[in-house]
Amino acid sequence: MGLHYRKTQSDDVSALFEVRGKTRENPISIQQLAQMGITHAAIVAGFESGEWFGWVCVSQERVVGFCTADMATGEVLVLAVLADFEGKGVGKQLLGNVVDQLQRSGANPIWLAADSNAGVRAHGFYRQLGWVPTGEVLENGDEILEWRLT
Repeated sequence: MGLHYRKTQSDDVSALFEVRGKTRENPISIQQLAQMGITHAAIVAGFESGEWFGWVCVSQERVVGFCTADMATGEVLVLAVLADFEGKGVGKQLLGNVVDQLQRSGANPIWLAADSNAGVRAHGFYRQLGWVPTGEVLENGDEILEWRLT
């Protein structure tokens, strides 16, 4: 199972939707994303304008994970990995690549919104990698975490 990491390209967008809809925890369908204003066209436009950037992990020519960020705000928008590839360092590598790129671009702060439920894998995952809660909580219950250089 060879894994290859590369920057996200506009023609990856359909695969990003597929992965997002098939994650083990918190899958979101194309229809649900569209209701939030997250459409294929909007994502392509974000990547092509340079507003967004990201990294994908590919195994046997198939996208199995991805991480996307907003250059202007420093927000990590999404990190998603297929269940079969969890626990293999894919999420950590993708997130690390995106954080490195945000740091090089001068983003400050670098932040993300994550489920505040300690029973969700992401809760411990981000904290273990050095993300720190700011104390801010969104209306949907997600808490804001900030990347702190260690």
